[in-house]
Amino acid sequence: MPTLISLAYLAASILFIVGIQRLSSPKTASTGNLLAAVGMGIAIVATLLHQEVVSYAGITLGVAVGAIFGVIAATRVQMTAMPQMVAVFNGLGGAASGLVAAAELIRLGNDGVSPVLEISIPIVLGTLIGAVTLTGSFIAFAKLQELMSGQPIVFPAQQLVNAAIGIAIAALGVMVVMDPVAGDSFWLLAGLSLLLGVLLVIPIGGADMPVVISLLNSYSGLAACATGFVLENQVLIISGSLVGASGIILTNIMCKAMNRSLANVIFGAFGAAAEGAPAQVTASGGAVKSGSADDAAVILDAARSVIVVPGYGLAVAQAQHVVRELSDALTERGVDVKYAIHPVAGRMPGHMNVLLAEADVPYEQLVEMEEINPSFPRTDVALVIGANDVTNPDARENTSSPIYGMPILEVDRAKTVMVCKRSMNPGFAGIDNPLYGLDQTMMLFGDAKSMVESVIGSLREL
Repeated sequence: MPTLISLAYLAASILFIVGIQRLSSPKTASTGNLLAAVGMGIAIVATLLHQEVVSYAGITLGVAVGAIFGVIAATRVQMTAMPQMVAVFNGLGGAASGLVAAAELIRLGNDGVSPVLEISIPIVLGTLIGAVTLTGSFIAFAKLQELMSGQPIVFPAQQLVNAAIGIAIAALGVMVVMDPVAGDSFWLLAGLSLLLGVLLVIPIGGADMPVVISLLNSYSGLAACATGFVLENQVLIISGSLVGASGIILTNIMCKAMNRSLANVIFGAFGAAAEGAPAQVTASGGAVKSGSADDAAVILDAARSVIVVPGYGLAVAQAQHVVRELSDALTERGVDVKYAIHPVAGRMPGHMNVLLAEADVPYEQLVEMEEINPSFPRTDVALVIGANDVTNPDARENTSSPIYGMPILEVDRAKTVMVCKRSMNPGFAGIDNPLYGLDQTMMLFGDAKSMVESVIGSLREL
């Protein structure tokens, strides 16, 4: 049986790796997901056959409860709430890893066994990372769900407090490793780790949430990996390593897309200065040109090329389906339509791709930022829908801007820019966007879904 279980773990690990590899392309992503799911199924069955499983009652109850919540989440959670759901899943993953590490320590203590270093070190790491992931993820959830302010929350000497807690955790970790089953050091370490998770995420502004979600996802994988060493479970080590490594790589890619370092994201309190500060005037001194759906339809009817730039506002309005209808209507008129995708558009990695896939937007129409930017000067219309910060020309031109240096979608170089937006309120980063005051920009004020529906109606009457 042990050999069979090891072979099953090996097969599961191979399926995980192949599944992740196939996620690199939208065309193979669905089969990649399926392969990874099959791998996880094999891993679960193999684990249940392990000889050290003494009772299936608790496992059955856990599977039932998890399945019920999973079905509810999959069927009821809106696409706009996916970042929040991912944050919760990250937190629960970290909690599970931390609890398993703690349970193993308690079990060994009850048996009168002092864990060796190969076990006690992963116990400390699994508890530390799992606890930080738990509370950090739920703070991220609260910010995304607007249960608390999305603005950075800072207080005097915050970094010193964090450093002191970090040093205390390190000292307690050494104490636990040296004497795992004695004293309250472990529980104090767990408590301080929970507090550290809160303190690390509250100063991070809403604009950085995609990076934070990716980083916390990586943490949950690393916590699972550490727990794998505690349980001496190979498939948990491998799967946790894959999640941790892929999350770190994605976090690094997103930081580069924002021209920020990871340290700046975590400790920079980006957006704090913007809160309460007077709004900046637009490039035209605050004056903007607004248009109607009829105006937009006339311009689009004459256009030969259109680039749609989706943002979180599109997700909030659930406008992806009507945008697809508009795209189809324009394509039928011979217009070349593409979608420009910024790496951090939305509030979690890949959010825009998922939303557009839900509306069956052809993958070949989705173009990444580096590839689409040279096309804007030759484009008749750039249609921006709820994408504020990733289209802000200040990131390229204004050295005093908080987002200066961040690569953007250069929609301001298009011949005509249409911006579908509810109001002139700033985006998630809380800073003004001079794009709205440019001569070639026309604002379409209103709900994105209703506005696009009106544009489609007007277009069909022409």
